[in-house]
Amino acid sequence: MSTKYLTRAQLIRQFKTVKLLALDVDGVLTNNFLYVGGDGVEFKQFNIADGFYMKLAMRSGLPIAIVSGRYSPATDTRMKELGVKYVLQGKADKPSMLAPLLVELGIDCADVAYMGDELLDLSIGRKVGLPIAVKNAAREFKSIAKYITKNNGGEGAVREVIECYFEAVGKNPEEYI
Repeated sequence: MSTKYLTRAQLIRQFKTVKLLALDVDGVLTNNFLYVGGDGVEFKQFNIADGFYMKLAMRSGLPIAIVSGRYSPATDTRMKELGVKYVLQGKADKPSMLAPLLVELGIDCADVAYMGDELLDLSIGRKVGLPIAVKNAAREFKSIAKYITKNNGGEGAVREVIECYFEAVGKNPEEYI
């Protein structure tokens, strides 16, 4: 495992070239728990601050994409509520899910920051320019990450990273409330 990660200041500098923030869901936007009732209805716990900062970032001009290997109606509902336009779910091959969106947006993989936490995120993490692991990510994903958040997934890690984006581009998140 690599022991050399970007500092927060270095992450901020790297964010100056990011044109898309792509996020895994389970373990990144959630606390990695899934509640399933006897009727098959699932519930997930999303962090409110992460969602709020996602909205602010999108309003400021940063596109955000969800790239999840598992399809979830709960994810659809939450992302619709947040106004996330690009919700890609249901394929283990995350790079192939993301590729058409990159063409549509006219950006390269090198311009993507991706937050992940698990083995399923390795293939996409190896392709993007800025792979970011949440604090409680699997060691395998941490080994390819350039930055590791101070917060666990589902506990403000996404907000932490989006704060760095705002610093990088010199924008005040309060202006987008």
